[in-house]
Amino acid sequence: MNAKPNLKIVLCSPRGFCAGVVRAIDTVERALTLYGAPVYVRHEIVHNRYVVDSLRAKGAIFVEELAEIPDNTKAPVVFSAHGVPKSVPADAQKRNFFSLDATCPLVTKVHREAAIHFKRGREILLIGHSHHPEVVGTVGQLPAGAVTLIETAEDAEAFTPKNSDNLAFVTQTTLSIDDTAEIVAVLKRRFPSINGPHKEDICYATTNRQLAVKKVAPVVDALIVVGAPNSSNSQRLREVAEREGCRVSVLAQRAADLDWSIFEGIRSLGITAGASAPEVIVEEIMGAFALRYELEVETVSAAEENEFFPLPRSLRPDAA
Repeated sequence: MNAKPNLKIVLCSPRGFCAGVVRAIDTVERALTLYGAPVYVRHEIVHNRYVVDSLRAKGAIFVEELAEIPDNTKAPVVFSAHGVPKSVPADAQKRNFFSLDATCPLVTKVHREAAIHFKRGREILLIGHSHHPEVVGTVGQLPAGAVTLIETAEDAEAFTPKNSDNLAFVTQTTLSIDDTAEIVAVLKRRFPSINGPHKEDICYATTNRQLAVKKVAPVVDALIVVGAPNSSNSQRLREVAEREGCRVSVLAQRAADLDWSIFEGIRSLGITAGASAPEVIVEEIMGAFALRYELEVETVSAAEENEFFPLPRSLRPDAA
């Protein structure tokens, strides 16, 4: 019997769940505990099939629009971590739903910034990806036409403002740090008086996971990002690895998704996980490699994380 080849696995830290994702999942689980099934959830609570399937098995029902929820339901209705347009809670209130807002507080911060800029009469630019639910939610905080989406540096170069002295920008929380910096640099060069966030909008979890990948990607032969194709922060991690020179960088939802042929001949492998990917899948993937390789594991850390976001008030133990 042939001995297994050696493989060094370098785990990125931090990786996986962030405080906003933990809060969102806990919101659904706590609602199920307090009120029983079903609990309706508008859109995937976070972009991860394993998480969504686990919650579905416990009694969560996922819908894309409130129209799919029966009129007479007394079941809780949860809004996902990505945030929703203002029209959604308004519709829920009109239909007398018991709604629970699991929007990440860092996304809510962006909503508030946009509202303040609008109140001050500024033209607002949103750096982000069209059709992503977070972007849809942020644009939907304000009247139609109040926000212009900027997706690329080219968009920033081409944009023509109504008044170049009365501009502001906000950003999606899950973007590439480098891509966003490039876009912001263009905007600041063209419009020196543009108003930006007091503290940058890209969230701490997105930033820290990208910094860890930047440390690991140049020193491994391949890197796996555990995450879903529709997870913006997971896709950005894969792009960061590629940009940092890692010749094989792949996104995988489960171990069963791996194409083993692309890992032939590697001696080192980086592993990280997007902010909505559970650690159990990292362990599953490491287990799959352990069947084929003799593993040596080390962890490379870019930051310490101890953020915590409390549950929506009506779900807290001290709620009256």
